[in-house]
Amino acid sequence: MRKLLPLLMVFLPQTAHSEVTSENYCFDDAHSIKFELRTFYDHESNWSGGFVKYAKSKTPISIVLTDHQEEILTPDAPAQNTRTWSEIVDGKVTGTYEWVTQAAMSVSMVYTKKSNGKEYSFLLDPNVDVSLDGGCKWEQGDQ
Repeated sequence: MRKLLPLLMVFLPQTAHSEVTSENYCFDDAHSIKFELRTFYDHESNWSGGFVKYAKSKTPISIVLTDHQEEILTPDAPAQNTRTWSEIVDGKVTGTYEWVTQAAMSVSMVYTKKSNGKEYSFLLDPNVDVSLDGGCKWEQGDQ
């Protein structure tokens, strides 16, 4: 068995490998509320999760993909996708983020606070520099 252990260790990392993709998006609204949406998708398990991080906060908020709808609006147009992410704080759903996209275009992003039903609309900001290491690079003093 001891002779097999090094051989198993050589092959084990290859079988344990799973491709996980990550994407970052920067959103803001007309009232200077800004947040980063970072998503993760594990292709092997078909699992999605992520977090949102508001520009004025150091703490990310966990989100879980709870619904995904794809709709063909017209036969010659790209499909419209609606993804609903549930916000989880202290093990409870405290709100939802509903993001509607069509091809590479962001149609709408709406956050709904569960406690009072209030909705907040956001726009994808393609002008903000973003990286996997540092997230959204909001302008200094503009947070």
